[in-house]
Amino acid sequence: MAAEAAASAIAVEAYKDGRSIFGYISQKIDYADDFKVNFEKMNEQAKILYARRHDVEAHINNNKMKRATKECEAWIYRVKVAEQEVLKLESKYKKEIVHAWRYARFWSRANLSKHMAKKREELRVLLEEGKLDNGLVAERSPEPVRVIDAPRTEDKPSLHWAVEEILGNLRERSIKRIGLWGMVGTGKTTVMQNLNNSEEVKKMFDIVIWVSLSKAWSIEKVQNAIIQRLKLKVEGGVNEVETAQLISNELGGLRYLLLLDEVWDPFDIHETGIPNNDKDSKVVFASRFRDLCYDMDADELVNMKRLSEIDAYKMFEEKVGRTMKNPSIIPIAQLVVRQCAGLPLLIDKVARVFRKKDNIHLWRDGLRSLQRWPSIKIQGMDEVLEFLKFCYEDLDGEDKKVCFLYGALFPEDSDIFVNYLMECWKAEGFLPNVNEFRDARDRGHNILHDLINVSLLERSAMKRHVRMNKVLRNMALKISSQVFDHKFLARTCEGIKEAPIEEEWASASRISLMDNDLCTLPAAPNCTNLFFFFLHQTNFSTLLLQRNYNLMMIPDSFFLSMQGLRVLDIHATAITSLPPSLSCLTHLRALYLNSCTRLIELPSSLEALVHLEVLDIRRTGIISLPIQVGSLTQMRCLRMSLSNFGAGNPISKVISSISLLEELIIDVEPNTLWSDQVMRTITEEVSTLTRLTSLTFSFPKVECLEIFVRSSRLLKDLSFTFQFSVGICNSAKYHMLDYLEYQSCKCLKYANDEGIHPAISEVLTETEVFELIDHKKILSLSDFGTENLSKLRACSVDGYKDIICIIDGNVAPPCAFEWLEIMDINNAPSLQCIWKGPVPVQSLAQMTTLTLYNCPKLKKIFSNGLIEHLSELQHLSVKECYEIEEIIKKHSAG
Repeated sequence: MAAEAAASAIAVEAYKDGRSIFGYISQKIDYADDFKVNFEKMNEQAKILYARRHDVEAHINNNKMKRATKECEAWIYRVKVAEQEVLKLESKYKKEIVHAWRYARFWSRANLSKHMAKKREELRVLLEEGKLDNGLVAERSPEPVRVIDAPRTEDKPSLHWAVEEILGNLRERSIKRIGLWGMVGTGKTTVMQNLNNSEEVKKMFDIVIWVSLSKAWSIEKVQNAIIQRLKLKVEGGVNEVETAQLISNELGGLRYLLLLDEVWDPFDIHETGIPNNDKDSKVVFASRFRDLCYDMDADELVNMKRLSEIDAYKMFEEKVGRTMKNPSIIPIAQLVVRQCAGLPLLIDKVARVFRKKDNIHLWRDGLRSLQRWPSIKIQGMDEVLEFLKFCYEDLDGEDKKVCFLYGALFPEDSDIFVNYLMECWKAEGFLPNVNEFRDARDRGHNILHDLINVSLLERSAMKRHVRMNKVLRNMALKISSQVFDHKFLARTCEGIKEAPIEEEWASASRISLMDNDLCTLPAAPNCTNLFFFFLHQTNFSTLLLQRNYNLMMIPDSFFLSMQGLRVLDIHATAITSLPPSLSCLTHLRALYLNSCTRLIELPSSLEALVHLEVLDIRRTGIISLPIQVGSLTQMRCLRMSLSNFGAGNPISKVISSISLLEELIIDVEPNTLWSDQVMRTITEEVSTLTRLTSLTFSFPKVECLEIFVRSSRLLKDLSFTFQFSVGICNSAKYHMLDYLEYQSCKCLKYANDEGIHPAISEVLTETEVFELIDHKKILSLSDFGTENLSKLRACSVDGYKDIICIIDGNVAPPCAFEWLEIMDINNAPSLQCIWKGPVPVQSLAQMTTLTLYNCPKLKKIFSNGLIEHLSELQHLSVKECYEIEEIIKKHSAG
């Protein structure tokens, strides 16, 4: 029966193979005969295949730029499967060898031999597929971070803070785009490079992409840089839209950080293919232009500052090297670094020059040359100047260019008061087609914004001031020296005791000798250019002599050749009188005499200044305001002190006769006492002015304020701004203004009074800054009426002896104090809490700063869940509040 079954099986197999039974048996015999040969050939083929697999894997592992394709990964897997199958066949082969003497094993040996022959063929095919030149191995996926060789910032705090600031923004999920901006040479690229190399960034993102743009950038060039970074293959003829889709597909599932350095023009990042995704991807771009960051939809801006003196010297020392070991060179090196104005780019250029100087003589000579730059050429410096000059030449409009150049009249890195600067611009005619002072200031702020935006001017640490650094000032002086009608004679802060020679006066269109030790002036300087401008009505002329404290006299004929003068500033000098030749200045627009304490009168020739718009006589010795002031019909801005009225005859009606007056400041010296009748009369006169847009005035009593509120309609005018001081206090200065980033112009200081007065409440409805000093008989600010304080942005309380809480939530309306940014509380001996009672939603939502000083009964600062409303709070200062028990209460889990 078994023999019959075997014969039947053979017949079935032969039928399947399409052969005769005899042919089938003959093939089986052949397989059985080749049993050992097929095994050896299979093994030999397997060894070759395994060696090929080893080569492929080694090629991938040893070449960082290569990676396995999906096909390659599948091939390696198939080789591994084949290896296991070969091992099984080898095991069966060994068993058959052991029992080779048995005749019954013939058929299984033949079948095994056949399987080994087939396996050898499969291995051969795999071997062919595994050739490297078949595209089996592709370019490796881009590494997460491609490290850039760059100077580290960790040891330079004035650079590293920007890195830390941006890292902090990258940690915030809501912040997607960050703009880093600042003038050329401040180290923006170094900051961006350090971001690229940051270990924290490497952990945050799957891939960091660095793209450096240029003035000749294009979407295509940006795409090409991204494609190279991603190692994408793009076929020829693919357009920008198709390329963008390829980039988008590649980045769609990744957390990416795109670093765009030196962005010149705004563009839509999505046009390049950079996708929006929910993978916490971010974009950081660096530019010289602040507004570009806004145009690129930056969520946060980081303004790049110049290096501190310590960091600047450290960088210079590193780049110069061993020469700095000479102790005699160190003092010179410090002066050299100071010439570089904290600009890393400039420090690098200068260090390259000085590292070649190997003795003190060369260093001293190099310093002298550097101090004369840019009037003489210095190796490498012209390149820096060209970088900076581009920003100037790129300004649209001549008005912006001349406004920038005008800044060179002021000392390098000095604080320039913005309002003063704009008055000079207007007087010079740089703000055309505006007559109203308010309109001129608006136009001036627009120009100032553009100059700051391109980093030609920078914000000062002092609020409402700007600065021009040394390098930019040098550039402006060089540009002005090359233009006939813009030549400057600017010698400021040089300690000069004698006036410049006559040739220098003759060639200049604008002259600045401020902050020196001048004792005398030439009798009749030949200001040819100033006179030339007068004849041709080109309106370019300024003379700045302020803060020459030893200058006691101006020669009688000094102004004879200055008919074109527009701006004359001689404030804070020791002059006792003005010369007769003042009457020649018929085109004068702005005259500054403030702080000339020895000046006791204004000459009658003042009436010749028919175009005068600004007159400042504060803190002078003038005790009688001459009637001629009233004849200056073009006057728009008058600044004076109460003492200028004269205690004997204050009722001159001079002020009320200046019909076009827009801005009026009447300073009152601290603790000065005037009769009620005098103050009432002056208040009534001021109240008649209908065109005022700005008034600074001190009311000795609240009754005088009441006269103004009752008599003038200005208070409710949206364009009217004020700085009122009511009551007697030690200073009329508003210290709260120093905290604010932008000028607040509706201020009330209320001192040494008690209770509530309707006039105060009415003014408070328009007030943005409120300072309350030594007030009595009220228990909280809310007693003034919380609804009356709805516009407050800053509030100060000092010496408030009876106050128990600052705000009473039991009488607070919804969204109480919603615009309040700053609260400053000093010397409040009875204060028990900041906020009493419930806190309405959105109350104090804008508060950024809270300062507490000498509040001995205060135990808890944030009570009743107040802290939950202070989402914008950034600065908290608590000093000499010794009973404080709790800053922030931690709520229990329940």
